[in-house]
Amino acid sequence: MHAWDAAGYSLAGFRRLTAESAARLEFLGGAIGAAVLFLAGASGVQVLVAAILFLLLLAVEALNTAIEVLTDRISPGWSQEAKHAKDLGSLAVGLLILANLAWVAAVGAELV
Repeated sequence: MHAWDAAGYSLAGFRRLTAESAARLEFLGGAIGAAVLFLAGASGVQVLVAAILFLLLLAVEALNTAIEVLTDRISPGWSQEAKHAKDLGSLAVGLLILANLAWVAAVGAELV
């Protein structure tokens, strides 16, 4: 029963994540990256690595969204600490976006 409940919470989290414009842009970027890999003739392992990087990106985006929601709840007014928390979450997402871009570019360049 616990696994069933956990799956429901995960699905609710996925629905909440897709309400974020940043996540929708990341899905678009993932689709474009997948198309590039497909057109470049990437191997199964290369596609698997890209998929893992993309799932990590979504996981970090979900954590970043959670940080933002909690920060807004705990600190409704402006504070330097809240700004730092949000900036660091954003940095984590940005770094994984760069990792995804670098992987797709490296695989695409290698195969073309």
